[in-house]
Amino acid sequence: MKPKTRPIGLAHFSAIGLTPVELVSAAAVAGFDAVGLRLFPAFPGAPFYEVRQGSDTARALRQGLDQTGLKVFDIEFVVLDAEFQPRAVLPVLEDAAAMGAERLSVCGQDSDRARLTDNFAALCAVAAEVGMAVDLENMGWRPVRGLADSLAVVQASGAANAGVLVDALHCFRNGGDVAQIAALPPGMLRHAQLCDVRGPAPTTDETRIREAREGRFAPGAGELPLTGMVAALPPETRISVEVPLAAGQDPAAHLASLRQGVREVMAQV
Repeated sequence: MKPKTRPIGLAHFSAIGLTPVELVSAAAVAGFDAVGLRLFPAFPGAPFYEVRQGSDTARALRQGLDQTGLKVFDIEFVVLDAEFQPRAVLPVLEDAAAMGAERLSVCGQDSDRARLTDNFAALCAVAAEVGMAVDLENMGWRPVRGLADSLAVVQASGAANAGVLVDALHCFRNGGDVAQIAALPPGMLRHAQLCDVRGPAPTTDETRIREAREGRFAPGAGELPLTGMVAALPPETRISVEVPLAAGQDPAAHLASLRQGVREVMAQV
């Protein structure tokens, strides 16, 4: 698939204040092809939404998807910590699968690598029951810090429906590079997220978290090697954009700028 023809998705974190129904409408106006939905809280107290089968929300979301032609590609965000119980997420995965979601994004917050790997493999088995796959994302303030860490866990799990999620910020800020992305085993990378950053990399967990949540820019508006990243992606890898809406920004203008940024990056590949 040529870069310019890849479907482009919008991560819910880019406009987390919008409900799933509102997100689909806004994403369609901005020119996106798919959305991701935040159906789990990324941290205690973080916003998330429910789309329970048979609910008014689920019916309205299905109507919005049908009217716009958009798809729900992925859902997020599950934190695999020491207390994680894989089967506890099954009801939400069933709701997501009913909406057409294909993949679940997770992160590793357990420093016991063997237990983390076992829980990740068990979660992949649960996701397989509803036809979904699971992508492990690395983050600099968690035990699964770099792309090599997420790759090691995925490979050790032995799960056929497992992959790594390459987020541009987390990849390049935590030791990854374009060559590492290009060298990933076939079938390992099905989802990549674009954003941009500026300036030196943060050096503490506090500043890493702040940059990830408040310091992202539209693709092409910073210093990351995004054209090289996109060129290194396998044809089957889906791309989405994750750049949170800043306080006071107009959501429509923000999403339009994100879509334009992706177009400009793609045009350079």
